[in-house]
Amino acid sequence: MEFRDIEIFLALAKELHFGRTAERLRITTARVSQSIRKAERRVGGPLFERNSRNVRITPLGEQLQQDLSAGYRQITDGIAKARAAAGAMSGTLALGTMGPMAQTIKPLLDAFQSTHPDVKLRHREVQPPEPLELLRSGDVDVALLWLPVHEPDLTVGPVVHVSDVLLLVSTDHPYAERESVCVEDLGDHCAFLPGRLPASMEAAFQPFHTPSGRPIARGPRPSTWHEVLGLVAAGQGVVGAARDAALFYSWPGLTFIPVRDMSPVRWALVWRTADESPLIRALSYVATHRSAET
Repeated sequence: MEFRDIEIFLALAKELHFGRTAERLRITTARVSQSIRKAERRVGGPLFERNSRNVRITPLGEQLQQDLSAGYRQITDGIAKARAAAGAMSGTLALGTMGPMAQTIKPLLDAFQSTHPDVKLRHREVQPPEPLELLRSGDVDVALLWLPVHEPDLTVGPVVHVSDVLLLVSTDHPYAERESVCVEDLGDHCAFLPGRLPASMEAAFQPFHTPSGRPIARGPRPSTWHEVLGLVAAGQGVVGAARDAALFYSWPGLTFIPVRDMSPVRWALVWRTADESPLIRALSYVATHRSAET
């Protein structure tokens, strides 16, 4: 198998979705399918079972994944070290994350710093109600943002994190004692708290309509995440949040409830297309290759 085919196979073994694998590696789904068919012909058996609903890895595929992963890691680590030695990169890269979200990608950041020890990472806080502001102002070079991001001036890099969606409510809210809620529930009692952000990004956490078509009301427009927490604690609305928020924001008066029928949210590195730099490409390279092997 060629190196790129190994990379595609390992990425699909993790994602179990041809479209997400293609997006993650920035290739077409046809290229993913072609590569997997070629690999299956080479090994002499099916590596994945696929139908219109899902993709499953076969026992043969699991064995191949185990056998290839260690070698793939050695190869990519060697390439990264060689690139670091040849490039001797230095400078400062401003990274925007939402509060402690940097902790969720700490292994990636550690790997980047290990590969490029002379590069200084400068952290800035991105506010969820206005996630694109620091990118657009030039205050950060790259930001960790949830998808989808469909902005003509921005490039979406590799997906580096996936999180379930929880509903953040006050402890006095009628839903506070529930084990979970569904999106249809939100049409009855919940006023969401949108910020000034693209509608597609807002809908990832806060749909505009229930599955039956009922509108989901909007409430106040906070400008910072702490304003959001304060408004929710005061009972003035609810908000969808990443599961990670429950780890970092266990405030008195707040409760997190799973939303059982919302798809997990994917997080990716995003940067201004016109200002793509060698440092950004280096971070993206490390992220892409770490994602393929984990």
